[in-house]
Amino acid sequence: MDERLHAAQPNGRIFDTQTSHHQNVQPLFPQVRISPEYMPSGRKSLSGIAEHAICLGFTLGISLMLAVQLALAEHYLWRLPFFSAILALFHFLEFDMTARYNPPDAKVSSFLLFNNGRAYNIAHATAIVEVLLRYWLTSNVDLELTILPKTVERSLHRLPVSIPVVLGVVLVGLGQVFRSLAMKQAGTSFNHIVQSSKKEDHVLVTSGVYRISRHPAYFGFFWWGLGTQLVLGNPICFAAYTAVLWKFFAHRIMHEEKHLISFFQEDYLDYRKKTSVLIPFIH
Repeated sequence: MDERLHAAQPNGRIFDTQTSHHQNVQPLFPQVRISPEYMPSGRKSLSGIAEHAICLGFTLGISLMLAVQLALAEHYLWRLPFFSAILALFHFLEFDMTARYNPPDAKVSSFLLFNNGRAYNIAHATAIVEVLLRYWLTSNVDLELTILPKTVERSLHRLPVSIPVVLGVVLVGLGQVFRSLAMKQAGTSFNHIVQSSKKEDHVLVTSGVYRISRHPAYFGFFWWGLGTQLVLGNPICFAAYTAVLWKFFAHRIMHEEKHLISFFQEDYLDYRKKTSVLIPFIH
């Protein structure tokens, strides 16, 4: 009698414990080749995407709680954590909308955190500095202009908001909605980088928010940027943002539309005649 011990494997095969011999045993987990771009140093690094999302979510939550606490305490500097929350939400949505509606193009850089150029970082840093300087120079006295009647102004004087702040919040919300909808409705035809060659799935989108603005993503970011400075109460940065953003989008739209005309020819020319950009003095 053969008294060798046998053990059953999860796949139903028999393993000979004495001779350590597998009889027709197949590996439980076959090797899967993973593209290097999904590894930690790759452009679509899964760990990198998770880390960015966690950091932005943490920043958004903490900033909103701090902004509410400072606003309830009637402290002028509630604006800074609110600005931080706005930025965190914006950068998260840049990746999220890309991942949802243009998955092939979703990568770590889609968060737009570190690839917007030095000018982008300097602009936000300058905005923060202006808030702090204004707070220090005015000894916590808000010098914003208001168009409210004096009687109404006196009754609301304890609230940490004013007409410019309310207008700023509206512009930030409107701008973010337009930009996110533009990315959703364009789908795989949307790209953060101006394309010089037409992809097979690149189509001319003229419905939805594209019926309202020829470049709704640019329209959204332009007014979003100005809205942030109204919320912060920054007259100097508001003027600077207006000039810089206008110049940037005027040049970018002119450059992009040259390619769009070559892609879609008469179809785009007809579309351009019927639709405005809705950024002042850019036609």
